[in-house]
Formats: sequence, C-alpha cells, structure tokens
Amino acid sequence: MTIFRSLTQSILALALCGGASAQLAASLTLSKRNYLAGEPVVANVSVSNHAGQALTFYGDGRRQWLDFIIKDAKGNPVTAANTAVFGKMSIPAGATMTREVNLAQQFLLSEPGNYSVTAVVHMPDESGGSASTNRVPFVQSPGVVYWTQKVGLPGSGGKLREYRILNFSGDRKEQIYAQIIDVSSGRNVRTFLLGDVLMMRKPVVTIDKNQRMHVLFLATPSMYVHCQIDTDGRLVDRGIHQRGAVGDPQLLTYGDGTVAVANSIPYDPVATEEAKAKIRKASDRPPGQY
Repeated sequence: MTIFRSLTQSILALALCGGASAQLAASLTLSKRNYLAGEPVVANVSVSNHAGQALTFYGDGRRQWLDFIIKDAKGNPVTAANTAVFGKMSIPAGATMTREVNLAQQFLLSEPGNYSVTAVVHMPDESGGSASTNRVPFVQSPGVVYWTQKVGLPGSGGKLREYRILNFSGDRKEQIYAQIIDVSSGRNVRTFLLGDVLMMRKPVVTIDKNQRMHVLFLATPSMYVHCQIDTDGRLVDRGIHQRGAVGDPQLLTYGDGTVAVANSIPYDPVATEEAKAKIRKASDRPPGQY
C-alpha cells in the first residue's frame, strides 16, 4: 500500500508539473547564424500565455523566470559570465511577448566554435512548471585581422588598449568590424559591426591626437563610410562620403594630429532625395510638353 501511494503521488506531481508547463509556449530565434567571436549574440525569446489569465514574471534576483542553456560542439555547457536579471514581464491572457537578450553579456562566448542554445521559461508561481524552447545552433568565427595598433589609455597611468579592424564573411556579404582589447587582461572591451565592405578599395585606418581610431572604407560602388571609435569602443561619429571631382576620398592626418576625409563630397540624403524627385517629375511629363 505504501509503495502504491508513493507511486500515485509521483504520477500526480508529474501531472501537475506538466499541466503548468502546458500553460506556456516558448520559442527562440537568433539575430543570425554566424557571428564574429566577441560581438553581441542577440537572442529573442517569445512566450505565449495559455493560462487563461494574465501572468506576471518577476526578475527580482531570487528566482529568475528565464534561463539559457548553451553548449559547445562536444555538448559541454558554456560557463555563465554573470548572474542575469531579466526584469519584470507581464503577458495578458492569450497574448505573446518577446524578450531580447544579448547572450555574449551572460556567457563566456569569446572563443570561436560551434554552439547551440536553448531557453527555459519558468512559471511565475511555485508550481515548478516550465517550458523549453527549440534548440538553435550558431557559429562563432575568428575573422581575419586586417589592421591593429596599441595605444595608451588616456589618464590611466600607462594602461594600453589595442585597436583591431577585422574582416568577416558571415550570413551576408563581406563585412568590416572594429574590436577593442584591454592589453593587460586580454579582455574584449567591445566588438561591433561597422558595415558591409567592398575590398576592391582597401580600408584606410589611422589614429588621431585624441587616441581615436579612424576608419575609411568603401561600402557601395559610390559610397565611402568614415567611422571614429574611441578607446572604450564607442562609435563617436559616422559619416558617408561620395567621390570628389578627382579620384577617391582620402583619410589625411595633419600636423596637429587631427584626421579628416579629403577629396570627397559629404553625402546629403535630403539633397539626394530632392534630386531624385526632380528626375521623376521630369519623366512624368507627357510627350511633346516641355
């Protein structure tokens, strides 16, 4: 009788847990399949509420409502870099809400390799119910270092940062990335996309008197992009340039240490649209009416 009662209680507990998890449906998508190692890995978790009433998920640090399980190519779990707090999320009955998470901030994902990720959404009550998402594979690649330079970190007493420009061919066509490394620790301060690049014209990179990195690269057959990045990995400025009267735009360093783009026409989107509108109006004229 005791064995039968224990078995019955176990079956009932499993049924209650399954009933709770059935109140939720969850799915996971990533922003892309192939990433440059070190850049943000953006996951979107969608949660559908089938509980028949509104649900509020609290992220107060005591019991997180969202967990991620990331494994490498050998099936080993990837170490969490910190304890995540996902905050409060309320879902009306029958509705679906989505939470965006940068997995690179939560896990040690700086190494190239093949990975997979699954999310687990926990019910906000104490039932222990949860819903797991689909498993999504992704790849982290090292990219190719195109240019690198170490610079002193202003006001740091001799600490160094290393600027890197990398080429990467991921889900899309060839792209160019900026990466900033803390030299003493080897820590990746930031890795981020500057844009698509056409390598028929080699990117030009230099450092100005304020220790900012300047990058000039060909983005389309007629457009160049000029980016300025500081030692904390902030994109200070971004400008678009067209070819001038003679030759390609050039990145020049002057005697006082300032850097500027020469031999170019700064791109003006308003003027471009106005010019296109004039062309359209001219083409709309009936034949013979001038």
